[in-house]
Amino acid sequence: MRVVSLACSNTEIVCALGLGHLLVGVDDNSDHPPEIAHLPRLGPDLAVDVDAVLALEPDVVLASLTVPGHERVVEGIAAAGLPHVAPDPQSLDDVYRDIRDIGGLLGAPDRADALCAQMRDHLRPRDPAGARVLVEWWPKPVFVPGKRSWVTDLVALAGGVNPFGDRDTHSLAVTDDEARAAAPDLVVVSWCGVPLERYRLDVVLGREGWAEVPAIRRGAVVPITEAFLGRPGPRLVHGYDALCDAIARLPPMV
Repeated sequence: MRVVSLACSNTEIVCALGLGHLLVGVDDNSDHPPEIAHLPRLGPDLAVDVDAVLALEPDVVLASLTVPGHERVVEGIAAAGLPHVAPDPQSLDDVYRDIRDIGGLLGAPDRADALCAQMRDHLRPRDPAGARVLVEWWPKPVFVPGKRSWVTDLVALAGGVNPFGDRDTHSLAVTDDEARAAAPDLVVVSWCGVPLERYRLDVVLGREGWAEVPAIRRGAVVPITEAFLGRPGPRLVHGYDALCDAIARLPPMV
């Protein structure tokens, strides 16, 4: 079977299932695991070269609807007559579902079940610490996950609370007033599409209008790579571990 993946999460799922040898092409943003480095690149996730995908003659294309704009890529793939699936996970349970669906599609349902079981075993609920955890997807305007995000589930499993977890949306922009009212104890910087080494915590710590936010007052701003929180796949376990560690290390309020 010839498989093209157009999202980092799909690429990582396929490889975690031990099926990386089926991949014949990936999007430019897929950067893990190292074994996929040699594969043809088909453009960034929001500007995929459909003709290049066609040229690879895939049996199935693993697309995505997790990021605004992905729907245009899916429409192009569909218009080209390419067989495809486009996961749109919102909860952690949806992530497990998509892993099983991809595993079944690629003829490895047992491996998918085993991978989901390993993830579930790792992602065990911690004792609720009550810490209010704001995960920042983007700095200007500040975007955060809402109710329909697997990150809200991860924060809860790590013992925290997403202060915007009651908003019935995937993500939302928040104002300075909303940030102050939410009173997060911890801000996690996880900027989408930005390498970890380019995260600037000083931007958050010095943000005008946030001086009275508890997390800013206590200096509780930590980076967690978006690869561990923003990709609905097997490496979410690392995001969970990082959240647990950040909550456990919260300094006392002064």
